[in-house]
Amino acid sequence: MKRFALIGNPNSGKTTLFNSLTGSTAHVGNWPGVTVDKKEGIYKKKEEPISIIDLPGIYSLSPYTPEEVISRNYILEEKPDCVINIVDATNLERNLYLTTQLLEMNVPVVIALNMMDIVRKNGDKLNKEMLEKKIGVPVVAISAQKQENIDRLMDVCYNESKKYRSGVSLLNDGPLAHLIKDVKIAFEALNVDNPLFHAIKLIENDEIEAKNHKELLKIVNDFKNTFDDETFGSDLEAIVADARYKYISKNYSIAKEKSEALEKETASDKIDRVLTNKWVGIPIFLVILFAIFHLTFSENFLFLGGLFNNLSPSFEGTMFEGVLWTDAGINSLGVILFNLMDCITSALGDLIGGWLSNAPMWIQSFVSDGLLGGVFSVLSFVPQILLLFLFFSILEDSGYMARVAFILDRIFRKFGLSGRAFMPMIMGFGCSVPAMINTRTLASENERTATVRVIPFFSCGAKLPILTAIAGAIVELFNVGNADIITYSMYLLGMVTAIVTIILMRNTTMKGEVAPFIMELPSYHAPQLKSLMIHLWDKLKHYVKKAFTIILASTIVIWFLSSFSFSYEFLPEVIEYEGEEIVANLRMNESILGGLGNLVSPIFAPLGFGSNLSNFAWVFAVAAVTGLIAKENVIATFGTLAACVSGGYIATEDGVLEVIAMIEATGITIPALIAFIAFNMTTIPCFAAVATAKGELSNKKFKWTLVFWLVTSYLVSMAIFMIGSWWWTSFIFLALALASVFLIRYFNNKASMKGSI
Repeated sequence: MKRFALIGNPNSGKTTLFNSLTGSTAHVGNWPGVTVDKKEGIYKKKEEPISIIDLPGIYSLSPYTPEEVISRNYILEEKPDCVINIVDATNLERNLYLTTQLLEMNVPVVIALNMMDIVRKNGDKLNKEMLEKKIGVPVVAISAQKQENIDRLMDVCYNESKKYRSGVSLLNDGPLAHLIKDVKIAFEALNVDNPLFHAIKLIENDEIEAKNHKELLKIVNDFKNTFDDETFGSDLEAIVADARYKYISKNYSIAKEKSEALEKETASDKIDRVLTNKWVGIPIFLVILFAIFHLTFSENFLFLGGLFNNLSPSFEGTMFEGVLWTDAGINSLGVILFNLMDCITSALGDLIGGWLSNAPMWIQSFVSDGLLGGVFSVLSFVPQILLLFLFFSILEDSGYMARVAFILDRIFRKFGLSGRAFMPMIMGFGCSVPAMINTRTLASENERTATVRVIPFFSCGAKLPILTAIAGAIVELFNVGNADIITYSMYLLGMVTAIVTIILMRNTTMKGEVAPFIMELPSYHAPQLKSLMIHLWDKLKHYVKKAFTIILASTIVIWFLSSFSFSYEFLPEVIEYEGEEIVANLRMNESILGGLGNLVSPIFAPLGFGSNLSNFAWVFAVAAVTGLIAKENVIATFGTLAACVSGGYIATEDGVLEVIAMIEATGITIPALIAFIAFNMTTIPCFAAVATAKGELSNKKFKWTLVFWLVTSYLVSMAIFMIGSWWWTSFIFLALALASVFLIRYFNNKASMKGSI
């Protein structure tokens, strides 16, 4: 099978092209030995299937980041049949720098001149034939967004893959031409593949080349002693970079003819005057966030109240009343989808329960509570999680998230981070694993460590069921607040906690200069539907796989521990409830889980959901502990325990009802419920995220990161519970905060004075 590699700058449309070529065949793994994403897929429209490898987005082939090393080594060592270089046609000069390095390799190269639709829209002209002649490799004008000329591109690549191509360099006519020739000959004598590329990299004092070919450094060093450029002296790397840009400007840029209306303000410029405004940019972002949560979680959409309460009685008791609206108001799209999924899981549960009506009691309990209760509780939230992820994907693909990073740079910089750190943080709303991996783009190790530590505070989709279930229960049982406002507030709490802890870290253990933040803002564009659907499909596969592996195993273990005593007596029994016989566990305090839970519950007493509760004091503590494996386990644990602790309460797959059952059984208060949410949002994330953090951090920093998560979640939750229960304790926490600020400033000033002496 032929292999084609996609390579290009970030934001050049590489991922969009990859999705267009591979579709549902794409899969994501990790490159061997590192946690950087490896995307592969199959293109099936040729006479033979073609494997497409999506290399990480990079600006050059210099080994400054893991992504650059991966891309470089793949082309040099794996020798793909063709390299497709995606070039953003709206930013020709910047993108072609990478191209000039690729041309120095002995590999077939085809340039995919992307975003030609935007070039035409701007009134610009680009002479593809001239560019192709100047560069010396095929150039195909495409639009990955609109899928223009995609098959034509693959036809050209397929034909080129059958040919051999020797590397060429634009530096052959420059001041380093003689040196390049000599070093290339030396590499050829060593039988090294791609001698031209290796020669130029060694001349640039490339770290990898210098390490692997120390014996050839003498040629370069001898040349340096006889060479002194007027501008750069003997800095050969700077001379090479300058020569590349000058050649690109003189020979390649002339292929693009700017429109006479260039100075006319574009639509993106007009939008940016508002969205990136230093006064209204952040408030607009917060409003957009609230709109997303309102569309996803609200049971009173647009705050219209019970608008349909007086509709025809023919609608009463139908799905329209329960699914589309309730007495509280019109349901949002996310709640409608949740209710539909809940109807499906409830029907399946009733059907399976009917089949097992004559089965032994332990089998009924095992299937209903151990297998179905927890998994159905998790699956009911799949539509809302996918909807939330869809909204964030739209914001990212449209180019808006890049603007948010830009406007937040002004704030983040004061806290010791660059705006670049915002991108991995916001990715945390989807999943902490790729978000932590994305911190590799950050400049310093301290900035990376601080960012990795706060990413879990940006609540991922797995934490969503915890928030919505408890928020819904608070509103329904206590008639307090609004569910989507409570959920939104909890997301803001996580963001505020992240900012506060970053300030502390960057002023104490993680000090360091903030690197300049340079970012080219892409033009606004409509996200590609196919690309969005592929993202959602990957998310769905990951979530469902988790539900039927880790979560299923966890709920079975929880069922066993909660249904049997230490003497292995089966505790659930048949009781009569509202005229029906049901299986309920009224002796759960005697269970194995109850005994283990009572051991850990005192730890959570200062947070309001431990041994201080009246009955079943351990259930919330156990739910929090199981969440350390996977956050979905929290709501799954609720589903398993609710029927048991409620004294005959018939739990459904609606997470709200499970929480209500546990509230009524334990007597937990609102401040304690909010503290429970905060603890799960800020404590140690799931095992997958913990493993990723371990791979990204040194052993010492990883161990302290675990301590950081535990201490932060404990302190934040304790403050919420105590201040919510006894308002006057806010003065104690305020005094402690002021004392901490004073001590930090005192020791920092002392250290500065010592350093200046």
